Amino acid sequence: MKIKGIILAGGKGTRLGVLTIKRAKPAVPFGGKYRIIDFPLSNCVNSNIFDVLVLTQYRPHSLNDHIGKGRPWDLDRSFTGGVRMLQPYQGSFDTDWYAGTADAVTQNLNFVRQGRPEYVLILSGDHIYEMDYDLLVQYHREKGAAATVCTIRVPLDEASRFGIVDTDDDYKVVDFVEKPENPPGTLANMGVYVFNYSILEKALLDDQNDPNSDHDFGHNILPKMVQDGMDVYAYPYGGYWIDVGTVDAYWEAHMDLLNAPPSLNLNDRTWVIHTRSEERPPVRMGANTQIVNSLITDGSVISDDAVVESSILSPGVFVGPGAVIRESVILNDAYIEAGARVERAIVDKIAVIGRDAQVGSWQDMGDLKITSIGKNARIPPGFNIGAGSIVGTDVTHNDFAKFTDKIVPEGTDVEFNTRTAKKK
Repeated sequence: MKIKGIILAGGKGTRLGVLTIKRAKPAVPFGGKYRIIDFPLSNCVNSNIFDVLVLTQYRPHSLNDHIGKGRPWDLDRSFTGGVRMLQPYQGSFDTDWYAGTADAVTQNLNFVRQGRPEYVLILSGDHIYEMDYDLLVQYHREKGAAATVCTIRVPLDEASRFGIVDTDDDYKVVDFVEKPENPPGTLANMGVYVFNYSILEKALLDDQNDPNSDHDFGHNILPKMVQDGMDVYAYPYGGYWIDVGTVDAYWEAHMDLLNAPPSLNLNDRTWVIHTRSEERPPVRMGANTQIVNSLITDGSVISDDAVVESSILSPGVFVGPGAVIRESVILNDAYIEAGARVERAIVDKIAVIGRDAQVGSWQDMGDLKITSIGKNARIPPGFNIGAGSIVGTDVTHNDFAKFTDKIVPEGTDVEFNTRTAKKK
């Protein structure tokens, strides 16, 4: 039984704000030491699927660097299988930017059909979950399905964000509606599919010739298969799964890691999430530090009298003397200077929070207001960045000059201004 995995990893992820200005959504760091794409990649190899295509498009460089030849996932195969990174290109026959998820696969059908796979697994590269795809394919075969859609129950007030599936008593799909304004149910499409290869190829080529199609699996391919009476089945998934497509969801997924027991157990040695790791020294903690219910990654330095509570610190984070971090996600090599407070915030790589600055707030227990600090941003000493504010990438002290009282009001966007930036 030959199975080929295809990970769709080309999304911009615009709802993640500053986290995706310089990287694709699947390349966004997660959980201290991982990136989002590590989860579907690890699910593949843990399910004994070693023939994987990763389809990229938007800002693929960090993703390409991270995956490389696939060694951390045992996907550095010389002859058959392994991982291959594919993106739109120009050659004898020009391709174009992918018009949709189905179009991305169609443009790479020559790679998909290599090795003559019997089944093709289509995966989103931007979801956090652990799933044994071998069990999924077994279910697909037992049902005699043409296609199988993984589904999960979601709250009714969130159902309009998803494709909603209706099934009969045998889980055969009888209706498939993509992101309906008035959802008819709560059984949501997870963006994880299994197809018989021959059926997938025909469906994609038929869709390619439809001028009215969006060339998308959720909008076009699967609804049409259901409409045509094909055997499309739903696979009910009962584990943890989250689409970290918004700042709030990204933050909440990190807080889920701190539950007791955690919603997603990264310590499960029977299902290891593999990643490309940097060589970093052990964590160093000073005198009288308080570390409460947090994940601290290699290379972090937590100075005297600092407090880290319900937070995730990625590799190389520095926390200065007396600094306080609560309910926050701090990415690689960020620098929190002495006396600074970071609360309910996401701080991207190599950002600097100045001495005695205040970023975000956890006092308001009403509406969730997560503060975002972009990559390489510089927050001046003594400034107060209101809850829900967004500080863009590469912002310098000059960009805060208009805030003469050193207060950035709640919900304010502070962007990098090339006219006021110092020349380097």
